[in-house]
Amino acid sequence: MHPTDSDTLDLFIIGGGINGCGIARDAAGRGLSVALAEMNDLASATSSSSTKLFHGGLRYLEYFEFRLVREALIEREVLLRALPHISWPMRFVLPYHKDMRFESDTPTSKLLGLFMPWMKGRRPSWLIRLGLFMYDHLGGRKILPGTTTVDLTTSKEGAPLQDRFAKAYEYSDCWVEDSRLVVLNARDAEARGAQIMTRTKVVSATCEDGRWRVETRDTESGASRIFYAKMLINAGGPWVGDIIQTKVRLNSREGVRLVRGSHIVTRKLYDHGKCYFFQGTDGRIIFAIPYETDFTLIGTTDADHADPSQKPECTPEEQDYLLNFANQYFKDQIGRGDIVWTYSGVRPLYDDGASSATAATRDYTLKVDTSGGAPLLNIFGGKITTYRRLAESALEKVGEHLTLQKAKWTAGVPLPGGDFPVDGVTRLVSELKASFPFLSDFWAMRLVRAYGTQAAGILGDARESADLGHDFGATLTEAEIDWLIDNEFVRTASDVIWRRSKLGLRLSAEQIGVLDDWMAHRRQPAAVAVVE
Repeated sequence: MHPTDSDTLDLFIIGGGINGCGIARDAAGRGLSVALAEMNDLASATSSSSTKLFHGGLRYLEYFEFRLVREALIEREVLLRALPHISWPMRFVLPYHKDMRFESDTPTSKLLGLFMPWMKGRRPSWLIRLGLFMYDHLGGRKILPGTTTVDLTTSKEGAPLQDRFAKAYEYSDCWVEDSRLVVLNARDAEARGAQIMTRTKVVSATCEDGRWRVETRDTESGASRIFYAKMLINAGGPWVGDIIQTKVRLNSREGVRLVRGSHIVTRKLYDHGKCYFFQGTDGRIIFAIPYETDFTLIGTTDADHADPSQKPECTPEEQDYLLNFANQYFKDQIGRGDIVWTYSGVRPLYDDGASSATAATRDYTLKVDTSGGAPLLNIFGGKITTYRRLAESALEKVGEHLTLQKAKWTAGVPLPGGDFPVDGVTRLVSELKASFPFLSDFWAMRLVRAYGTQAAGILGDARESADLGHDFGATLTEAEIDWLIDNEFVRTASDVIWRRSKLGLRLSAEQIGVLDDWMAHRRQPAAVAVVE
């Protein structure tokens, strides 16, 4: 039986990371019929393993990636306005020392080597100032303050650093809760009519009569479904190449370069709320960032990663590299015993033939393939800061094959819970505590940072903490878990404590086991109803 137009979706999207969910939201908001399949939980791979920054990419200027940097700088403020609960401004302190060097194969280092060979690869102070001037002015800054100079010998920013650092430059970028960004895009896409299916694997996609026939399998129940779509979007992240080869079975010259970025989380290393931008003698850079109130996040590495099916892990060598890098700056030396958690993600970069993982372009590349008989859009690369612009660019490609009823619309439209001013978090926290006096400062701030204006709805008419049901520890309650199951696609404890929050840093293995058992029991009635 042939599918009719009414049975056929406009778009079927493979991949529930930031690119897939961002495209689903944009497309659904333009009136297209959309289904999205994610084989695991939302943001279960690259999109929950970033350095958690909305940033222009200061170091990309050394690679002359001016278009990417400008777009990212503009996007920082667009996104700040749309999600002030999960993103906020942050100041970055860049200590200067004469021994700082370029990575040897950047275009900038090659030019300086040609015209100023006596520098021997060092980053001169005037060049850093020039880069920061460009960074301040490329993106038309309105909210974020510009660059200043810091005297490290007398300031709080200099206190944790070794005495050899006397001067620093301080500039602006933004923090973002990466996995929550994905979930909020998925929720908004669903609210606008998209079907969002987690734990759903695409088994195959073949072309029939000019349409895609997509077979999916629920990885928990084993149930299979068939979808038909006019256009297929491959937003598989690290699996983008695998999807082309094994699911769609098309020959393609386009390649993906998998680059692993690893991070360590340590005990809190300093008391102020600013981030450090550390330059190494090997030309690389890392960040040290205040994290989850009581910790410090340090990253990232850049290493080629051969196989997307191999789970990325922060290797002992990478841990030592990050520790040694940070120890070149901090007075109080840190070691393996200070690490409380590690994580690693694989960036699916477009293979532009760069000589090193660090040099591979962070820009995105969108390629439409019609050789199978119906349009397939493959998404290569991209960074979390430019996800919304990537989605707009993807819809431009879609518009070449399907009729779009509406123009681009997502700029400045808040994501769920983000309908309040950029500087409104303190007021929201105060209002939440006034309505629910049993909340501690930490608890109230955590709820507002996660859910924004929707935080009060989770607490309902509770008058004391006992009204919220079982206490799983670290301010996580039965009422919040119920809300997450009903609204944010969660199935397991891991979904809750590592992707909807980072409470895994605060819960014991025993507490996590209790939560997992409770959630499995909570889901049983729904499973029985389906069988009946």
